[in-house]
Amino acid sequence: MMTITVDEYINSFYQQIQINLIKLRKIIKETAPEAQEKISWGVPTYFQDGFLVQFAAYKKHIGFYTSPQTIEAFKTELANYKTNNKNTVQFMFEQELPVELIKKMVLFKIEENTK
Repeated sequence: MMTITVDEYINSFYQQIQINLIKLRKIIKETAPEAQEKISWGVPTYFQDGFLVQFAAYKKHIGFYTSPQTIEAFKTELANYKTNNKNTVQFMFEQELPVELIKKMVLFKIEENTK
């Protein structure tokens, strides 16, 4: 299997999707500047004291993957988004990315990883 970079992953999508992926990547990197970024499981994945978050683009949404504990902790704030109550949130392309909520979820997961 060919190894790709996060840039190559993002650039493999249509421009409108790229805009959302770039924005999400920026939010994660600004919130977790010490996190290691790499392609893992075929998608952009971030590690800091263990698995942090990852994202993947689909036809109508971005899948944002974290931990069941993170999803549970933010379940009220995630009410407007589809979740699987396990580790996944779907951010539909027609919805604005919830910047502050994503930041809080990343910070929560960093804290979870250091316990």
